[in-house]
Amino acid sequence: MAGGLVALFDDVAVLARAAAASVDDIGAAAARASAKAAGVVVDDAAVTPQYVHGLAAERELPIIRRIAVGSLRNKLLILLPAVLLLSQFLPALLTPILMIGGVYLCYEGAEKVWAKLGGHHDAHGAGEEALPDEDTVVSGAVRTDFILSAEIMVIALNEVVDQPFFSRAVILAVVALGITVLVYGVVGLIVKMDDVGLHLAERRGKGVARLGRGLVKAMPRLLTALTVVGTAAMLWVGGHILLVGSHDLGLDLLYDVVHHLEEVVHEAGGALGGVLAWLVNTLGSALLGLVVGAIIVVFMSLTFHRRKARPASEVESQ
Repeated sequence: MAGGLVALFDDVAVLARAAAASVDDIGAAAARASAKAAGVVVDDAAVTPQYVHGLAAERELPIIRRIAVGSLRNKLLILLPAVLLLSQFLPALLTPILMIGGVYLCYEGAEKVWAKLGGHHDAHGAGEEALPDEDTVVSGAVRTDFILSAEIMVIALNEVVDQPFFSRAVILAVVALGITVLVYGVVGLIVKMDDVGLHLAERRGKGVARLGRGLVKAMPRLLTALTVVGTAAMLWVGGHILLVGSHDLGLDLLYDVVHHLEEVVHEAGGALGGVLAWLVNTLGSALLGLVVGAIIVVFMSLTFHRRKARPASEVESQ
């Protein structure tokens, strides 16, 4: 009897060590996959604050919470099963589907540029007191997050494609949860930094109070800058998806041009060659995103948007 218990305990210990090793492997793989997706994570963190810019301060965190829940739902309930099934049975469809999302990002980024340059955003407002509808803000943010999350999940998948199916599922779930918490935790800190500044400004210490006042003054400029960075990130990520996707599909012209310029700049840049090459790739991707997005904006303006505006103009003429 005692011998049987000892053997049982030995078996349990072996299983526990195997489980611990498996957890370690999954954690290491999730860390590698998350690191590869770091660029898109930064873009996601830069894009999101623009959606709460201009809203009432007390509604910022609740809206960010809603966007974060929508983002997690995107990753775990839609993207995770879809990516796993496609990678298992129809891996050739991953790139075209991701490129469709890239086109949407290009369109959204170019539309924001067009609205800013043309002043079209003023035409839909009703004055300074008009605040964006919260449901519209959340749905727009979750839509954009869906595309960014799709790229994160595909990048992460590429790092663990050699893992068994179950391990892939667990790793991608860990990546989805970790990145969502990281991104929206950072976003929450960014949008509430002015409140932190006000709290510090009321402290007795001169240095702390000066820091608080500095934060309060800097936050509007930071949020405005993040809006610009977020728009640029849409064009960059969308263009990069199209650039890499076209290469994966055998259409190498644009990819080869950008890659050749990267190599030239890398060799001529000396110690800064790597940074300059990255800038070339980023600018090339953003330019491609802007061109593709602008074409779609023009098409939409000449078709769907004009069709929607026609009844209103006919009413005015009557």
